[in-house]
Amino acid sequence: MEADAAQLHLIDTGSTPDPVSFASHPSTRSSTVRLLSLDAHGRVLDWINWQDATCLYARDAVAWTLGDPCLRVHGGTSRTTGEQSIIELHPIVASRGHARVQALSPTPTLSNTALFARDAQLCLYCGREYSRPSLTRDHVLPLSKGGRDIWENVVTACFHCNSRKANRTPQQANMPLLAVPYRPSWIEHLILSNRNILADQMAFLKAHLPKRSKLSA
Repeated sequence: MEADAAQLHLIDTGSTPDPVSFASHPSTRSSTVRLLSLDAHGRVLDWINWQDATCLYARDAVAWTLGDPCLRVHGGTSRTTGEQSIIELHPIVASRGHARVQALSPTPTLSNTALFARDAQLCLYCGREYSRPSLTRDHVLPLSKGGRDIWENVVTACFHCNSRKANRTPQQANMPLLAVPYRPSWIEHLILSNRNILADQMAFLKAHLPKRSKLSA
């Protein structure tokens, strides 16, 4: 359908039968909602924003979807019919084609944001919860002693505990760890990296968690 160029508008369907239209800018909730992207076999790929999802729908590149529509995108108006284009986006979207083997279950990139999420923003030495600006990345075996900057050797620590531990191991500093650092799976990483996961998405992700995952509960 030929349409005039126009700014896309989001409608957040939420859980009400009559969606409320937001003016020319997406609402805060709508703009932070991310859709779960799968390949045609149902293998989990990543989170995508509503703009990228809209492109998949517009290109007829969506193989199938799961869940009730969560966002509605209003596009341009047809010069011929005067009708405005509407695309309803679903929380879980499988695109046509298949992901490369090396793209499946990748190793999550180690970043402070991902690390603090893994440790629930708790200092793993004193056990207290802190805001992100008060947290640091601590190397259990210090880099100067041959430690590596990898998931299995890093924990979240508050500034005070990190300074107190200094260039020592937890045993040397008499500061036992409250939990063993681990490398999260890709599914665990996706759950930890998104604070605005919809119910359908969470149910799908939990069904694909490793059997002994700490996030299974």
